[in-house]
Amino acid sequence: MFFTPSPEEVAWAEQRTGSPESCFALVLALKCFQKMARFPSPDEIPEVVIDHVRRCLDLAEDVWPGHGSSPSAKAHRKLVRQRQGVKYDAGRARAIAAVAIRKAAQAKNNPADLINVAIEELLRLRLELLGYTTLEDLATSIRAEVNATIFATIVQRMGEAGRARMEGLLVVGPDGKSTFNRTPRARTFRSSPWPRYSGST
Repeated sequence: MFFTPSPEEVAWAEQRTGSPESCFALVLALKCFQKMARFPSPDEIPEVVIDHVRRCLDLAEDVWPGHGSSPSAKAHRKLVRQRQGVKYDAGRARAIAAVAIRKAAQAKNNPADLINVAIEELLRLRLELLGYTTLEDLATSIRAEVNATIFATIVQRMGEAGRARMEGLLVVGPDGKSTFNRTPRARTFRSSPWPRYSGST
């Protein structure tokens, strides 16, 4: 299992903590960071993961991870970052993620794809990841901005005559069909769910 700490990792944590609870917390933080490249909130960590790490440390069932004071929790995060060779800089990470998303949005439209691009760039630069909600908000807002710019550019290049022809395609006639509905290409799109890929595998 991924969350199984190695003997070296356990020894590393024991040397830097003074109680079973704090050692438990440090090992758990390390393993979660190795998996997620960020520190999850306590309620994000599945109980099965907590139980697994507890058993690996040979701790009793009533022992729970506890950093102790807030300064200790901060110190533990710093230790994990140093061990993993990762820097924490939320402002820089956000700026880098925004640039990566904006560039990718020129060719991609799925928010999940845009988020993955941002994650890959942050990992490449050895930066602690932003929270998923932050990345999702960035992807959503930047995608909307990029799409609006693309649409505005298309409309501008069409010119007044082109826009008039496009609007005319949507006018519904007495038969209940628009000019677009009567075009051969529109019928092709309605008849086949994969018109561009027919004949290829």
